[in-house]
Amino acid sequence: MRHLTYSCGDHQEQLLVFGPEDAKRRILIVPPFFDEMNRVRHTLVEAMRTLAKDGVASALPDFPGCNESPARLEDQSLDNWNEALASAAHSFSATHFFAIRGGCLINGSAALPTMHLAPVKGASLLKILVRTRVAGDKEVGISTTAESLTEAARSGPVELAGNMIGPQLWADLESAMPNGAYNIFEVKLEAIGGTPLWLRAEPQHDTAMAEGLATTLAQWSAAT
Repeated sequence: MRHLTYSCGDHQEQLLVFGPEDAKRRILIVPPFFDEMNRVRHTLVEAMRTLAKDGVASALPDFPGCNESPARLEDQSLDNWNEALASAAHSFSATHFFAIRGGCLINGSAALPTMHLAPVKGASLLKILVRTRVAGDKEVGISTTAESLTEAARSGPVELAGNMIGPQLWADLESAMPNGAYNIFEVKLEAIGGTPLWLRAEPQHDTAMAEGLATTLAQWSAAT
């Protein structure tokens, strides 16, 4: 395991790396967005450890505004994250992309073999976040609607489930669709094994999913 960084604008972002430094296969993992990222991170890291044992290198980047990033989430956009992903791929010398859920909405503008797991529309992610905010406000006696949040998001950042979503990122998510380029292979969770951790209420680890994911990524990257 190595903690590296990649350049993003005028600052550095974190890049968690496993595997041999001279590995021929180098998979950049594009994690889900927001709370879904927290729910699958442990399982992704365990899959990366297993890949390393097979001689496959992998890297998990922090995006600007997420995790340990010094940037503010409310200032981000999908274009920013695309640029960050391209920079991370260059720094890591990636040969493959693997993306989950919201991560399937960006591709770093790189024509690399790509695998998607459970791709989702940006509008669907936004709807989940809005529903969580409305339900949370209701519990404390505050009346909030999806319409009022959408209106507020046009002029400034809106807090959704602990995430400050700025006007540009909100607008981007409303129209974002998973990348459908020719070189993208979509794998089903049933083929990997395990459960959809992104739907859990709290972060959990799924050993079966980690092992199945590592096996699937190893076989796929060897064949592409």
